[in-house]
Amino acid sequence: MRVPGDKSISHRALMLAALGSGRSRIRGLLCSADIESTAGVLRALGAIIPPLDSAEVVVEGLGLRGLRAPAADLDCGNSGTSTRLLAGIVAGAGLHARFTGDASLSARPMRRVARPLEAMGARVELAEHGGLPMTVRGGPLRGLTWHSEVASAQVKSAILLAGLVADVPVEVHEPAATRDHTERMLRARGADIRTDGLAVSFVPGARLDAADTEVPGDPSSAAFFAGLAALGASEPLTIEAISVNPLRIGALRVLRRMGARVTYGASAEQGGESVASVTVGPSALRGVTITADEVPALIDELPLLACVAARAEGETRVTGAEELRVKESDRIRAIVANLRALGADAEELPDGLVVRGSDRPLRGTVRTHADHRIAMAFGVLGAVAGNDVTIDDPSYASVSYPTFWDDLARHRQR
Repeated sequence: MRVPGDKSISHRALMLAALGSGRSRIRGLLCSADIESTAGVLRALGAIIPPLDSAEVVVEGLGLRGLRAPAADLDCGNSGTSTRLLAGIVAGAGLHARFTGDASLSARPMRRVARPLEAMGARVELAEHGGLPMTVRGGPLRGLTWHSEVASAQVKSAILLAGLVADVPVEVHEPAATRDHTERMLRARGADIRTDGLAVSFVPGARLDAADTEVPGDPSSAAFFAGLAALGASEPLTIEAISVNPLRIGALRVLRRMGARVTYGASAEQGGESVASVTVGPSALRGVTITADEVPALIDELPLLACVAARAEGETRVTGAEELRVKESDRIRAIVANLRALGADAEELPDGLVVRGSDRPLRGTVRTHADHRIAMAFGVLGAVAGNDVTIDDPSYASVSYPTFWDDLARHRQR
């Protein structure tokens, strides 16, 4: 099977195409609600972005200083990536814009991106609770060395993009390595990006070329079907042409540690990313411990791994994952409450959770809390023979995987 294009790379491909000099062609772009949010904001900033539902999306870049101030609020829907990365671009371009979003996005923390942008010289106004609406007033920015308190690829990317557009030096020190798509894609377009351990820097004076992008399959989306196969709820599955960036496949490493049969095909370089097929088959699963150093590479897949753990022998313990509490929902609370509602043994930790697996049937209704990952993770658990799980609103899967339920119906065993 194939899964939709990588969400992180799709966001960045559109942004960098709009900022590049010349024509960029993007193939395999994810056409989902979050990516539509990025496209809509870029259009509001003056970029000409065609409809996203074609096989190839062609963008004529405006150059690093070609964006203009929007005439209305920038609606980012449910997308934190759109909000935080585009806030860096708006600040670097010296523009004035007000960012808004849905109720879920509006509650997510934005001070983590506001603080470094303010340290560079932008003015940022937030709602009293620290979320949206957020008003960014850019201007002549100054260089910055930033020691990030949270391991966040979005914060790192916002600072790098602000430095790029303003043409000032920036350096970001992270507490742990996070996904590095921004750095890889900027280098591929001619920007001077340097990495030294957990420090990443941008050196000004570089150009940003146009570039064609072939978006690989999303490993976060692939993880749901890897989990389905590991649980024996489908035939063994080969998922083709996904990103196997080591900072994105932590969930596959954990599934293998739990006992699933996970093998990779030959990899190839594609736009600075390693791409390969992965084949997953079932085996007797056992509980594992997931610690803080693993979390950045599997943060989006933890709901799925918790659901797999409900069917594994023994205890699975996750710590160092407090970031789950400020995603589209408080995912720690949502995962545990839903597992308990189905009859599984689970408990909350301040920074994670514990799941004790069993083979008893799990039955009940899952509350998604408007969170696409919760909906899909429990959809996989519901596909296991003997379970009877109802998802209260399956439509939220469209945020990242519009065809998820069709693909699940196609591949699950009856």
